[in-house]
This record gives sequence, structure tokens and C-alpha cells, in this order.
Amino acid sequence: MSEGDSGRAQAGPTWWENNGRLPSADERRQSEAGEASADAAHTMLLETAGPQEEFADGETVPPDLTAAAFFDVDNTMVQGASIVHFARGLAARKYFSYSDIAGAMWMQAKFRLTGKENSDDVSAGRDKALSFIAGRSTEELRLLGEEIYDEVIADKIWPGTRALAQMHLDAGQQVWLVTATPVELAQTIATRLGLTGALGTVAESEDGIFTGKLVGDILHGLGKAHAVRSLAIREGLNLKRCTAYSDSHNDVPMLSLVGTAVAINPDSDLRDVARVRGWEIRDYRTGRKAARIGVPTALGVGVAAGGTAAAIKYLRK
Repeated sequence: MSEGDSGRAQAGPTWWENNGRLPSADERRQSEAGEASADAAHTMLLETAGPQEEFADGETVPPDLTAAAFFDVDNTMVQGASIVHFARGLAARKYFSYSDIAGAMWMQAKFRLTGKENSDDVSAGRDKALSFIAGRSTEELRLLGEEIYDEVIADKIWPGTRALAQMHLDAGQQVWLVTATPVELAQTIATRLGLTGALGTVAESEDGIFTGKLVGDILHGLGKAHAVRSLAIREGLNLKRCTAYSDSHNDVPMLSLVGTAVAINPDSDLRDVARVRGWEIRDYRTGRKAARIGVPTALGVGVAAGGTAAAIKYLRK
């Protein structure tokens, strides 16, 4: 990543160019997925921009324009996999049978047991999802996402992670979800939680109808890092002042991109990386006390830069 004098993210050489080699086909798809996700998120933000967030007493939150927080969704913000919860909601509406999603539920169970995602599982989930949405309208998916969020996903939000997101909002910072989940569903989750927006997998559509193809690939691994970097350029963010949260070792590229990385409910590999790199670790899955190092560094910087009132409000709660 290259940065200008202001410290804000600037367009520059990609990581493979800095390593002196051409990207593979898979890396190009991941880059395309990241760009598409950032474009969609930025466009939606412009369309939905509203007044600044206010505290209960009506005091306006001072905006911190160059800092933001990025949250993975599955097993970080939401207990389990959001796409599996969505599929169960669709099965309840007779879009397909529960046996049709048994494989996806098995993949999620396997992830919970091993703490690791499998690329073959990700690919299989992608193909299944694309076969479902092909020929359907984007509006239909959005409306279904809203219904299923309210019925199923709302009760599966980790309170601890939601509180962290609120801390960033109270400091006047943008808060984004970053997930492999379809961007329409990811945006619904972000909206329901009062967050800034979402970076998610972008499915190709023509005249409001899904074609059954993706723009690039699933937003996963390196694709998430590309999306965050691309959004930072569009929004004028300084990545050194940003914070990222995830449970998965697959998100190390995204976590390494920002100034402060936090492992939430980490898998064993991410826990090891976090310990080596000195990243904060928080675990909401059990009653054991998680490793904590005050508030995330970037949030502390944001408060010092103009969010003091927000910090006082938070400490009074």
C-alpha cells in the first residue's frame, strides 16, 4: 500500500507488483471481487447518506473522517454462518428443501469443530448459491434478506462484538462489515445494526436480474483485503488509523492491512498469529476471560483526535 503525505490510502502498486511478479488468475479474480465490492459499498453509501449519529440527549457525534472499523461477519459478528441462516430461512419458505442445504450445514459444523475453512467447501457453497439466485431479481433477494434477518439472524449477533462496533460509531468512525456473504444480505445486516455499510460478494445482474455469475469471485481471503484497501481509497481513510476484527486465519491479509487488528473468537491458527504479532484477542464463545488490552489502539487515537465526547458517553454507560 502506498500513502500520500496526509497518510490517507492512495492508489498505488498492488501487493503482487510490490513482490515483482504477475498475479495468478485466482488473484486477479480476488482483486476484481474486492474492487466490485468497494464500488457497490461506496455507491450505496452515497445513496443512503443521512445525518450524523446523535446521542440520546441530541448531541451530535464529531466525525472522525480518516478512521474506520472493519468487521468480519460469520463467527465474528454473527454466531455461525450468515449464509446458512439465510438458507434455512429460504427452506422454511419452500424455496428448496432442508436436505438441499444439508451439505452447507455440514460444512459449517465441520468449521466449528476444526476452526478452519476449506477452499473446496467455499467453492461448493458458491456454486450452490449461484444456482439458486440465477434468474431471480435483486429486489427479491433484498426483501428475503430483511425478513430472514429479523426472524433468524437478529438473535445470533454476538453482544460483545456489537458493543465494539458501537464504540467506533460513538467515536464518529465509519463501521463496515466485510464478508463473503452476498452484498445484499450483508447490507441488510449492516443496516439493521446501524452500521455504515457492508463489503460483500457481488453477483452479476442485468436489469435487476441475477445472471448466475459473480463479479470476480467470492469476497474471501485476499479479496477482503483488496476490498478494504479499495474502499479506503474511495473514502479517504488512513488504514494505519483503522481497526479490523475477524475470527479466521483466512482474514490475516485484511487484519495485516490496518493499524490495529483484533482476533474475535479466533480459530487456532489465527490465535497463534495474534499471539506472535501482539494482536488483541477477545473470545465471546465461553465464559473464560478473554485477553484484553484496553480499547483498540485506533479507537483510542480516534477519540484523541476529536471523539472525546463519545468516549465520555461510553464510559458513563
